[in-house]
Amino acid sequence: MLYTHATIITVNSSREIILDGAILVQGNLIAAVDKTDALTKLHPTEEVVNLEGRIIIPGLISTHMHTAQTLLRGAADDLELVSWLCERIWVLQGNFTNEDGYAAARISIAEMLLTGTTCFLESMFADRYGFDGLCRAVEESGIRGCLGKIVMDSGKYAGDPKWAMHPGLIENREMSLLGALDMHKKWDKAANDRIRVWFGARTPGGVSDALYKEMTSISKTQGIPITMHCAEVAADRAFFKTLSHTPMSYCDSVGLLGPNTVLVHMVHLDDSDIAKLAETKTHVAHCPTSNSKLASGICRVPELLDSGVNVGLGTDGAPCNNTNDLLQEMKLAGIIHKAKSYDPTLVPAETVMEMATINGAKALGLGASIGSLEVGKKADFVAIDMRYVHLQPYYSPVSAVVYCATGKDVDMVVVDGKVVVKSGKLTTMDEEEVWKEGEKRGHEVVKRAGLTEKVKGRWPIR
Repeated sequence: MLYTHATIITVNSSREIILDGAILVQGNLIAAVDKTDALTKLHPTEEVVNLEGRIIIPGLISTHMHTAQTLLRGAADDLELVSWLCERIWVLQGNFTNEDGYAAARISIAEMLLTGTTCFLESMFADRYGFDGLCRAVEESGIRGCLGKIVMDSGKYAGDPKWAMHPGLIENREMSLLGALDMHKKWDKAANDRIRVWFGARTPGGVSDALYKEMTSISKTQGIPITMHCAEVAADRAFFKTLSHTPMSYCDSVGLLGPNTVLVHMVHLDDSDIAKLAETKTHVAHCPTSNSKLASGICRVPELLDSGVNVGLGTDGAPCNNTNDLLQEMKLAGIIHKAKSYDPTLVPAETVMEMATINGAKALGLGASIGSLEVGKKADFVAIDMRYVHLQPYYSPVSAVVYCATGKDVDMVVVDGKVVVKSGKLTTMDEEEVWKEGEKRGHEVVKRAGLTEKVKGRWPIR
């Protein structure tokens, strides 16, 4: 298949942008990237898809999200963190069934595909949600998923008894760690290698030192990557201080740091933490919308990047975003650090594009196969339709995508060589069926949790 007449942001090593460009896809791989005239002459019999007026970018990569939480979109708005987590989100998630987990995965994936995300890292899918269902949803939809199965053995957060998990979410070593290993044997590299199974460790205070050390040892011997929330809120840093540690000195002490680890949020770091991340080549997932909405703070992304730390982007979960649209996340990532620093040159659009594509691919250990549009890489790409008044005129294709486009402007999505979104419509899923099932099951979860009278807006409805 030959995709022609597009502006192509390659994110290759030279960061080339090709005007009137074309991509030749053979099987699930990119066979050529060049000017349209050159490739049509070389491949005159190839079937052609005309993408005139579109900008093609590498498939977006979300390095942090919670698929289960999309059923809870808007269920805990404008609450401080303890109330948000302990009185709403954990209570609701503690009432999930396997069927709810499958419906949540499907609506999450549908939204991600429709808005240009072709690969995502699920942070910590609980056993009660049904990990098999999550994997089935990835397999059926055509998306690429790195799926973190939760690892934990304590129901507390930051060691504080007032931050207690709902009993329905608490797991022990056997259910969490050994369950993750079972799922790794069953699903890792399934669906034509679109599925990778990870350890999704709970944040420090929710996992014992012994379990961390066991998990990180297995990670190193079996090559199973790890993702974990860390230093998200001030309470996290205070907890590390009670252990006579900084966030990264603690993580280092239990073997968490290294090139196979993605640490999420990372808001409350000092200079020594940043230096340790750079030294160990540990990756960071930046989630500016979630951190802003929950008033967690602002990650020191400019300092991390200057120190050589690889930083990707994530949307986090729908209750703290409230969308899975990574294009919207990209705009905030390019703006928020300017406002904090009073320096408009920090984190320019090109850096944001890297964070959402090649940096994300490197964080997931997939930099050799996705994250840029180059010969031999997997054919994962997104066509954004620029033929609208809100997107014209533009002078820099990268700036136009980062600062103007949203997921609503996505026209076509290709993953692993297959078209999964065409003319803004899913080809592998029935969108109406997916959202109706998600709507029904979301309300059932709220009712089951006994929160119907609390999960609503502040203004009267009649």
